[in-house]
Amino acid sequence: MHLFHDPRCLEFGSAHHPEQANRVSRTVAYLQRAHPDWTWHLPAAATDEAILRAHTTEHLQRLPGREDFDEDTPGHEGMDGHARRSAGATIAAVDAALHGDGPTMALMRPPGHHATAGDAMGFCYLNNVAIAALHAKVAHSLERVAVWDFDAHHGNGTEAILLNRAGIRVTSVHQYPGYPDTGMMSRGNSYNWPVPANSHRQDHLLALKASLDCVQAFQPQLILVSAGFDAYHGDPLTELLLQTADFAQLGNWLRSTGLPAAATLEGGYSSHLPRLVDAFLSAWVG
Repeated sequence: MHLFHDPRCLEFGSAHHPEQANRVSRTVAYLQRAHPDWTWHLPAAATDEAILRAHTTEHLQRLPGREDFDEDTPGHEGMDGHARRSAGATIAAVDAALHGDGPTMALMRPPGHHATAGDAMGFCYLNNVAIAALHAKVAHSLERVAVWDFDAHHGNGTEAILLNRAGIRVTSVHQYPGYPDTGMMSRGNSYNWPVPANSHRQDHLLALKASLDCVQAFQPQLILVSAGFDAYHGDPLTELLLQTADFAQLGNWLRSTGLPAAATLEGGYSSHLPRLVDAFLSAWVG
């Protein structure tokens, strides 16, 4: 297992905000104790060239400021660097996966799948997975790239950026109604599975399996995983009921595809996040 992490991602935030530094610091410490044989890498920050494939120049210019984007996505000193490093880690995970290094994951913050081309929202400043998908298409000349998003919230930014891009398929399984109140139906190359609050676990898992089947039917050369763990039954921000074993099942399914894949951390706000990530990654490694 190859993991991409920069400790500087812990240097911003507030104890009053759900997206806290300790969700990543505790996960990193847990994995390092549990799996001393896994390999850790310090990734480079994403370049302007990579970012501008997904985002507008105006958005990139606004990032360094301290002006809030919305009440969930405040301005922070140095956010430009934090967001660039998070996107860069996802790019590095893609490069490693395509190099044949096996399962790879970016364990960084801020997350990314709500960020649109021109705006930050929902704790997300740059869309890490969209940037990495377009990097894979250009830098590695891939014909088909798929995104599998199992975060509890719809990856609205990923869908908006990648909508109808040639050679890309986007899938998302998410609670609806629920933030950001999008993703009720599929359109173009984006396929959505809205799941009602408090759905039975097995119904949720059927949607997740259908979404991965949709990914495989596309015959992608790379699967990019927006790995959010907020569909867990103990998460404070959602009303879904997955258990730890269900995230292991997701890892088993991903391994069974036999396809190169790279994951990036999205949501997950329960104190149990470290063991949820471990369950997913351990099953994926096999």
